[in-house]
Amino acid sequence: MTTILKEINVTGNSLMRNLISAVCIKPSTEKGIRFFVSGDKDGFLADIDNVVTTKHCVTLANRDKKNFFGKYRYKAMLCEHFFAACAILGIDSLNVYMNEYEMPILDGSAKEWIKLFKEAGIEKSKKSYYTVSEPVYYLNGKTSLIIVPDEKLNITYSVNYDHPDLKNRWISLDPKNLNEIIEARTFGYLKDLKRFQFFGFARGVTIENTVGMVEMGYTTELRSPYEPVKHKILDLIGDLYLAGVSPLDLKAQILVKEAGHTVHLKVAKELKNKLIKIK
Repeated sequence: MTTILKEINVTGNSLMRNLISAVCIKPSTEKGIRFFVSGDKDGFLADIDNVVTTKHCVTLANRDKKNFFGKYRYKAMLCEHFFAACAILGIDSLNVYMNEYEMPILDGSAKEWIKLFKEAGIEKSKKSYYTVSEPVYYLNGKTSLIIVPDEKLNITYSVNYDHPDLKNRWISLDPKNLNEIIEARTFGYLKDLKRFQFFGFARGVTIENTVGMVEMGYTTELRSPYEPVKHKILDLIGDLYLAGVSPLDLKAQILVKEAGHTVHLKVAKELKNKLIKIK
């Protein structure tokens, strides 16, 4: 069990609704990351079984509490970059208090979360490793995600976007480029932004927190080559973390082609039941 040594308080705008989101993160003596959102005294765990939608981002909720219209009263959305930071640092025990249900976007990556955790201090604990009892996979047309046992971790992600840099582009995670994965920002086509905002999404997008893809380049200077593909790996790490272990502690080959949150989490649900502790 690994937690932080002191409380963290952070405030920032949310990406989807552009509201002020204040978060207080406290150490926990109980394993698991538990959310307490805007008056929910019971809270709910960050677990694949509590994911209620992947539309635009990952949203978890207290499944036991709904309002008169059957909608979830307490939920937490856009947590994937936060989860990725937890996975990368091996943190698995926190209590997270939110004034409203969307996490602050910060710089659009996991970089600021990593910084905040390191400043708070991280309790040291013995590292454990896992593998899978049998291959875990999703295959559907051009989309695939496969996890197979191996002697070490390898993650390779492929995208095929309508962009000169990002056609049939493959990127792998290795120790040398982990910082590039951590600092990779969320992204999208600039041409789609007004349409998303008309429907109430992406209202907090700025040039600082989002890489906009345009016909021959980007709206901002990239932090590293092919930054959007590296952000896909970051999202994958955050999503698979909901299976119950950090994917960076897996001894497995993970191969992904043209997937997204929905597919990541379908596989995470299967992964949860096929994990084997090996050390």
